[in-house]
Amino acid sequence: MNGHTSRAGTGERAPHKIDDEARLIERARQGDRQAVAELYRTHVDTVYRYVYTRVRDEQVAEDLTAQVFLQAIEGLPGYEVTGAPFMAWLYRIAYARVVDHYRREGRRQEVSLPEALPAETPRPEDYIEAEADWEMAIDLLAQLTDDQQDVIILRFIGEMSLAEVAKTLGKTVGAAKALQYRALATLARLLERQRADGV
Repeated sequence: MNGHTSRAGTGERAPHKIDDEARLIERARQGDRQAVAELYRTHVDTVYRYVYTRVRDEQVAEDLTAQVFLQAIEGLPGYEVTGAPFMAWLYRIAYARVVDHYRREGRRQEVSLPEALPAETPRPEDYIEAEADWEMAIDLLAQLTDDQQDVIILRFIGEMSLAEVAKTLGKTVGAAKALQYRALATLARLLERQRADGV
């Protein structure tokens, strides 16, 4: 699962894709192994990217990703299709696994950052699409707070809407939007500084 890349997204999903996924989930809930395998293939890279971005260790990321899907498979019989993307459920599981990992490690990745915002709101594509080097993008993301990292990863790498991000993280849409704004402002400053240093 190495060498993952990503593109920014809008978080919007075509209705037919949601319907197709709902049918696939229903088959998986009934024990269809082929459907379970298809769900795994569809989502494993995205889950791995999220976990790796948070833990920065390939072996740990692979182990946690495996745990996420094991828990998901075990929980499928009780999963209810509500119209929310299946990925949102997987992110909540992944988020919990990452939190558990850091709880066991006895540390967190919080970084104190200035709250001053630039006069102009940075656009997500200025950051996400500017970074062809995934490792470099991860280095920049690692300089954000935990909450800011989660919002950026879920919003622009996981391609979730603000409402989906808020639900996944247990926050209001307004709080998620504020976190996104501060995170993008910080990333814009970091990217500008990096370019000025000629990195």
